[in-house]
Amino acid sequence: MISLRTRVSLAAALVLTVFVGLTALALERAFADSARSAMRERLFAQLYLVMAATEVDEVGRVQLPPRLGEPRLNLPGSGLYARIGNPDGETLWHSPSAVGLALPAPAIENGGERFTRTPFNGEAHFLAALAIEWETAAGPVPLLFSVTEDPAPFLAQMSRYRSNLWGWLGAMALLLLLALAAALDWGLRPLRTVAGEVRAIESGEQESLLRDYPAELRHLTDNINTLLHHERAQQARYRNALADLAHSLKTPLAVLRGMEWVGEDSQTLEEQVARMDNIVQYQLQRAATAGRSTLAGPLAVAPVAERLLASLQKVYRDKGLRLERALDPQAAFRGDEGDLMELLGNLLDNACKWAAHGVWLTASREGRTLLLGVEDDGPGIEPGQAERVLGRGVRLDENTPGHGIGLPMVRDIVAAYEGRLEIGRSGHGGARILISLPL
Repeated sequence: MISLRTRVSLAAALVLTVFVGLTALALERAFADSARSAMRERLFAQLYLVMAATEVDEVGRVQLPPRLGEPRLNLPGSGLYARIGNPDGETLWHSPSAVGLALPAPAIENGGERFTRTPFNGEAHFLAALAIEWETAAGPVPLLFSVTEDPAPFLAQMSRYRSNLWGWLGAMALLLLLALAAALDWGLRPLRTVAGEVRAIESGEQESLLRDYPAELRHLTDNINTLLHHERAQQARYRNALADLAHSLKTPLAVLRGMEWVGEDSQTLEEQVARMDNIVQYQLQRAATAGRSTLAGPLAVAPVAERLLASLQKVYRDKGLRLERALDPQAAFRGDEGDLMELLGNLLDNACKWAAHGVWLTASREGRTLLLGVEDDGPGIEPGQAERVLGRGVRLDENTPGHGIGLPMVRDIVAAYEGRLEIGRSGHGGARILISLPL
């Protein structure tokens, strides 16, 4: 998915490119029209100067001074040429600059004028022409005055203007893009700040969004803070209610156990009370599992595991077990500390109960997954029994102390965190339980 910054930048660059292109074309067109208009006025001014220097005698002969007021008309091949002709296309006079050249003779009605580009000498030259009747003593004489100019200066002027225009507009567009990038960076800074604070909440560095944000983001940030507060408050209420329930149930169960019963009633009562106690403990622990939460910060596995191993070392001191561990300092659990302790506590306690000489605990991180492994050198769990031992209240050996809810609790916690639980054979001869939890 394209980022918001990239989208805005691409859209602005596209709009700016189209705008600059259309502006350049419009300015170039306007300059070309202005230059053509200036060329027209200049050529007609030259034409009127030629007319002012012209004299026609009574027989219609055209006479002009040997040198004209415009120096270019006196210099052969200068690019500016003047001609006087008659309606039949005959040249009556041409400027010294047109020596050896056949100047174009446009057809124009009497009293008309014309400004155009006409082919001449292999290139389209500018031409200004005017048809008049010159009054003489013998009567009017029709004459056609024309001035032709090489387009090279005009084209060079257009080329210089075009280069300057696109150069300056390109530089302006670049400056505008840089200004837009700076403005966009400044405008999106609050969003980056929000993202940074959310990452800080995920890592456990802070509990809510603390910065003061613009009005457009304040509603969002307030809702996020409200969500955080409500989730934590709901978890607290939930745990308090479960604690109250557990306390309320333990007292009547203790009273029932303390009462004196006789014969078979006593044995039946003890069995039912123990069963009720197991069910209550299992359901309370199952309900108290927090489960995955993106708001929970990462919890280092090693300190929790060390505390549990220290406690179990004391509990199973008489067995003389070796409790080995390989704990990656980078291994972290994203969830509730109580869930992690319940998970590792049940696995390690089960392993210690069945182990002959040692228990091995591993914790590592692979990409976005936390791997927890517990192995022992006891009798192990047969492949066909793996699913059975995950059922509540099931014990493979009735002579081993326990209530049969340890592995089911582990299964429920792993499921709550959307993880995976595998039971297999350890390289030490006993059971191997591997848990994979997404981070």
